[in-house]
This record gives sequence, structure tokens and C-alpha cells, in this order.
Amino acid sequence: MAVSNNITACVTLMALICAVPVIASGVWFASAQGEECARLARWPVAILGGLILLAALAGFVGAYWNRRRLLAFYLFAMAALIALLIALLVFAFAVTRGSGAYPVLGRAYDEYHLDGFSMWLRGYVSDDPGRWERIKACLVVSDTCKKLARQASFLTADQFYQSHLTPLQSGCCKPPAVCGYSYVSPTVWASPADAAARQAADPDCGLWGNDPSQLCYECESCRAGLIAALRDQWHRANIALVVATVALVFLYLVGCSAYKNAQAEAIFRRYKW
Repeated sequence: MAVSNNITACVTLMALICAVPVIASGVWFASAQGEECARLARWPVAILGGLILLAALAGFVGAYWNRRRLLAFYLFAMAALIALLIALLVFAFAVTRGSGAYPVLGRAYDEYHLDGFSMWLRGYVSDDPGRWERIKACLVVSDTCKKLARQASFLTADQFYQSHLTPLQSGCCKPPAVCGYSYVSPTVWASPADAAARQAADPDCGLWGNDPSQLCYECESCRAGLIAALRDQWHRANIALVVATVALVFLYLVGCSAYKNAQAEAIFRRYKW
């Protein structure tokens, strides 16, 4: 192989390696049925990573055995896939920009409101009632609130208020603090005397129930907690995706340069003979 082909082969091999974290992020998204009971745009990430892997494999074969058509296909396909990956990252950062978390006086945990999230995420949990019914049914049978109810460390209200709850536990397993319910246990709360007035101030107050199958699963705070959990997942995955994207862009530019040099070497050898 010519020197330029050697460089291109090394570049495509590294691109193969860079495709692994993209695939891993997508597979983790698609296969991890977490406590949030929702899967948001997960398989496209794995599919995109698989396509990058195939394109890089074609480029490696083309560079190693000097197949110019495969190299040209690699450069064209990789440019399109990198553009799609960048578009996916821009979309992910745009729709997960707001946190929706609000501190509560005297509480170690945050509470969550839908108006703190993007319109796209709010629509995901609000526009399709059937989707939320499926998510709610999953949450009811999950350990999200059951685990909280079983914890014996919360002997007093103050101990509970100083605990660190997950977004789903904060939004779905207890009433919002503004409702003024009195603590009995993590998932059992006593109604205040002015319950009717508080329900008028926040509709979630009237949706709370001590029944384990009801709790606050119909509350907007539960939908907001779900979005916050999904947002945290996306932010963790975005770290790997950003690193992989930067590496792929750099390797693509090096690959383009090496491909041009390989073409120049081929033309030089043809004229030399």
C-alpha cells in the first residue's frame, strides 16, 4: 500500500472505534428499561452508530485493498452521517435546555413543573393521552414509589424533607409542597383543612391520593418528573456522543486529505511509467 493509503486505513480504523460509543449509547437507551418507563428517540442513535460503523468498515477495506470506489463511498457516506449526528446533538441540546426544577424552602429535593421544559418535551407527555396511560401503568407497577415507601429511614417529616429524591419520586410519589399536605409516611399524606382552596391554586392538589395505584400519577408534577429523568439520561449520553462526533470530524478531515494524496500518487505513478 502507498503511504497515503496506509494513513487512510489507520483513519478509517479509528473511525470504526469512534462508532462504538455511539452504538453503545443507542443500545443503552433502547435496552435499559429504567424506572422512567419511557423511551424517547433511542433506537435512532443505535442505528446511526451502526451506519457509521459500516461506512468506516467500507473505508478500511477500500484503503487496505486500494478500492477507490469504496473509499469514495466512505467519504460521501461519512459526511452525511456526521451531519446527521451533529443535527441529532443540536436537537437534543435544544429540547433538553430547560431543567424544570424548582427549589422548595426547607426541602433538600427539588420539585418539577412542566413550564420549565421545552414545548417539544411537554408535548411528548401531554399531547397523547394513550401514551401517558401506558407510562402511568408502568410507573404503578415499578419500584419508583414502592421503594420509597419501604424505606425505614424516614421516621419523621424532617428526615423525609432532607432526603434527596429522584425526579420521579419527587413528582409522582408525593403531593406538591404547595398543597400543604401533612407528612404521615413517604407515600401517605394527610389532607389540609383548606384543601378546596389549595386545589383551586394548583390542580395537582386535587389529583393526589394515598392509594398506591393513584398517588400523584395523574399530576403534572409527575409528567415533569418523567421529563427530568429523561433529560438526565440524554445529558449523560450526550457526553459520549459529543466526544465521538469531534473525533469523527477530525478523522474525516484527515481521511479526505489522505484520499486526495492517494489520488495524486496514483496519477504521478501513471505518468511516471
